Amino acid sequence: MKKLMFGTLAVFFFTALAIGEVKASPKMHAMNEKKAAAGSAIHQADFKNAMRKLWEDHIEYTRNFIISALAGLDDTNKVAERLLRNQDDIGDAIKPIYGEEAGKKLSGLLRDHILIAADIVKAAKASNNAGVEAGEKKSHANVDDIAALLAGANPSWKKAELTDMLYKHLDFTTTEVVSRLKKDWPADMKAYDEGHEHMLMFADMLSDGIIKQHPKKFSKVA
Repeated sequence: MKKLMFGTLAVFFFTALAIGEVKASPKMHAMNEKKAAAGSAIHQADFKNAMRKLWEDHIEYTRNFIISALAGLDDTNKVAERLLRNQDDIGDAIKPIYGEEAGKKLSGLLRDHILIAADIVKAAKASNNAGVEAGEKKSHANVDDIAALLAGANPSWKKAELTDMLYKHLDFTTTEVVSRLKKDWPADMKAYDEGHEHMLMFADMLSDGIIKQHPKKFSKVA
């Protein structure tokens, strides 16, 4: 992966805000753009919130897709489109830091992650156990690739830790699917709540790694 090629990580922050649909007033945008142009340090909390928004979209639209796909709702394809767009958003967000190629590769792997999950949901709905098992193998292999890609970009992101975090994400998602099929609503909601919290931890791990890798680009004071 390419090393950081920009003089400031403010580019990443504002990209993340834009694609994450974080709302701000025109005056705030103007002020932020002025600071970015001046090379001002990014406030750590703002940076972390932007990263969290991206991964919250990931977990929330995954949840929406599971509900719609299992219930056969009319919005299933539209939800899938929105979920896939989130994977492009995440890839676009790292491009200013790690380069165009890395961003595209991450988006591609995350898109595969979603498409494999969609196949698993379809197989589970049809009680196709062989299809579910095959999908789970593909899903774990895909996660291994995502972890390897990220670990190669930042020494603070350890492959084993990334893999463990992403495997747990898969476990929570699988539990949601199984629980909804069984109509075990408490278990379904519990898996989503815990998976949501877990995804925020994952987002923070990524943010912390970037801040540690480029400490001079961030400020603890707003």
